[in-house]
Amino acid sequence: MRPTQTESDERWLDPGPFLRGVAWLHEGRPVRADPADTMRLPWDTGERATLPIGVRLEFTAGSAHAVEIRYRATVPGPTDALRDLAHGFALWNRHGRITEVFTEPATESVVRLPLPRGGGPFTLHPPEAQSPAVLGLRGIGGPLAPAPRGPRWVVHGDSITEGWWSTRPAHGWPAVAGRALGWDTVNLGYAGAARGELATAEQLATLPADVLTLAFGTNCWSRVPFTAPLLYETTRTFLDLIRQGHPRTPLLLLSPVLRPDAERTPNRLGATLGALRDAMERATRDRIAAGDGRLALLPGRDLLGPEHLADGLHPDDEGHRILGLAVVTAARRAGFDGV
Repeated sequence: MRPTQTESDERWLDPGPFLRGVAWLHEGRPVRADPADTMRLPWDTGERATLPIGVRLEFTAGSAHAVEIRYRATVPGPTDALRDLAHGFALWNRHGRITEVFTEPATESVVRLPLPRGGGPFTLHPPEAQSPAVLGLRGIGGPLAPAPRGPRWVVHGDSITEGWWSTRPAHGWPAVAGRALGWDTVNLGYAGAARGELATAEQLATLPADVLTLAFGTNCWSRVPFTAPLLYETTRTFLDLIRQGHPRTPLLLLSPVLRPDAERTPNRLGATLGALRDAMERATRDRIAAGDGRLALLPGRDLLGPEHLADGLHPDDEGHRILGLAVVTAARRAGFDGV
């Protein structure tokens, strides 16, 4: 029997059908690395993979005038470095942000956001710090329904892909590009990592995807120093492993964006970021020339200027916006937007 409006208002819905941006689930929580294969990953990758970066709710609302989210988050301790980070829930539609509600992390709590008329579809971005887990959602004044799913876009990269220095989860460049293209963005950006780890390539090969994007390389200059020949071969091998699982999936490689302190400065093995970027781009072009017609390259060097870098490395909100729209243009130019 179809529930009455009053009953539907009071019934908490399973968040599963509403969740987007989910790569894997572990004990009911979204995670961003294969939980059956964590032992082969570097510690920093595994640590970042526990954060629900890019995970969001998408729904239509009919006559509902508000949505309530029941959630659980880690309560930060007095010495937690992220203790003062804003804990905000942001509601968006295709035109932009509608509203934002701030609350405190809690072992279990409920937050309510008003909905405008029109029914949606709406996207609700929970905070990403303190690893909040959505336990349920419900419409107030009417039922909710899961929004239609767009093509599944899996994006792998480093802290820039993870969205560092963007002021809100919805402002990171993968969120910007996914929103513009109507894609279901799955963010596998790992701050401090994304150094061409081949175990990650094998995980990506097994993950369902309609489109793929790789955006790593800057940590191969500093965190774990590479030479240009090493990164050339790593890029070729990384692509080979992905193609074992996705032989014809559209794949865009974004080479490292501007990093002024590293462009002409040799790392401990004598490689500049400029040389490393060139190696990645050559490896990609060589594979395209060898017949990979579903692979495209977006050179990153000239996409951003120093004025777009909040700390000399990570883009600010405007930089993320520019980068996201550049990816949109590259995807359309390559014909990937029609997947």
